[in-house]
Amino acid sequence: MSNSLKTINPLTETEIQSYPHMSDAEAMAVVEASHNAFLEWRLRSLEERAKVIAAIGDEMRNSKDEFARLMTDEVGKLLKDSLSEVDLCAAICDYTAKIGPSALADDEREIEGGKGYVTHAPLGVIYGIQPWNFPAYQAVRYSIASLMAGNGVLLKHAEACTGSGLYLRDLYERAGLPKGLFGVLLISHEQSDKVIEDERVRGVTLTGSDRAGRAVGAKAAELVKKTVLELGSNDAYLVLDDADLDLAVKTCVKGRIYNNGQTCVNAKRFIVTEKNYDAFVEAYTKAFQAVTVGDPTDDKTQLGPMVSQKQRDELHSQVLKSIEKGARLLAGGKIPDRTGWFYPATVLADVEPGQPAYEDEMFGPAAAIIRAKDDMDAIRIANSSRYGLGGGIFSKDVEYARKLASEHFDTGMVFINTFNVAYPSMPFGGVKTSGYGREHGPEGLKEFVNVKSIRIG
Repeated sequence: MSNSLKTINPLTETEIQSYPHMSDAEAMAVVEASHNAFLEWRLRSLEERAKVIAAIGDEMRNSKDEFARLMTDEVGKLLKDSLSEVDLCAAICDYTAKIGPSALADDEREIEGGKGYVTHAPLGVIYGIQPWNFPAYQAVRYSIASLMAGNGVLLKHAEACTGSGLYLRDLYERAGLPKGLFGVLLISHEQSDKVIEDERVRGVTLTGSDRAGRAVGAKAAELVKKTVLELGSNDAYLVLDDADLDLAVKTCVKGRIYNNGQTCVNAKRFIVTEKNYDAFVEAYTKAFQAVTVGDPTDDKTQLGPMVSQKQRDELHSQVLKSIEKGARLLAGGKIPDRTGWFYPATVLADVEPGQPAYEDEMFGPAAAIIRAKDDMDAIRIANSSRYGLGGGIFSKDVEYARKLASEHFDTGMVFINTFNVAYPSMPFGGVKTSGYGREHGPEGLKEFVNVKSIRIG
């Protein structure tokens, strides 16, 4: 095992910085500091905590340009996407500060012959294991809710964005969060298990692959510790018989290449009814062939490099195997001869069961187009996946689409005639092997609290 964590710029393939791994003693000191700070933080009023959360939002905006540039350098995402990511993080802080005190307030219940109260007490230190694709947002998403609830927070960030994790810790403290309450761990997977085992750690959340989720979920379950898991997905966007085809094509192109195609809720499978299939394939392919690939700091660039050579090679292998098994390559599919871990916008049509493009998550700018007989066949194909995070429906009949979404679509989130990633007020999470638990909204605020019943008389 390497004794350090390295960040590498995906555009230049050059090292940005190296960070030594913490010793076991150093890691446990971070856990201890978070626990000690929690013992005081938990006693602060909800209103006091909300003021600090609001100040973090303000500091996000003050630090936006510097933080966005660091994220783009570390993971290769478009600079404009990094800037909007910081805006989303600030909006999460604003929303949490606004609704946190009322959402987490004591709830009085009617009880015969007495009074009942339900209180939302903090649990303790919450440990988050996060991926590289949204260096700020992934960490903010769970930490701000947990801090509002009165918990301490630990972060093990992905190696690729180690600098962003440390930057976030310093930003929180600049805004007035007690020192040590939010701790960053520069540790190995083996050391991570020891953190989960520590009795001061009361909950664990992970965003990552379903394989990683199974391992972390099993470890936490063995110790009877609460988990929230947000895992992989293969989100299906359905183009129904009555869809606005121009809107569907435009939105599905954006939904596939957003964040260089490296997002759990990217639009990945496009399930198109017989009526629209040929026209959709033609228009989508034309749009993908026109995608501008290049430097993520250039405003004209639509698709930057992938995060690492390993990620790119894995995607390319999935594309080649899908073609071998009968998928039709209509755009992209070749690794360019240039510096930087680029992969072109790639279209696979006639995608069918047994192909990686049908069965598995392709984490990069490769689109899988699947033919369906009709609307209900499209829903059947969408639900046949082992995943269930998000998805979309294109139909001019919004009420019909909403009924399909609520009654038939087996996912945690559905977008109708649009593509988006997250809203602070709307719960985020999935079903099946995409995980369980929710982040954002009042639902997310209550994932890591002790819902305590108090009876008087």
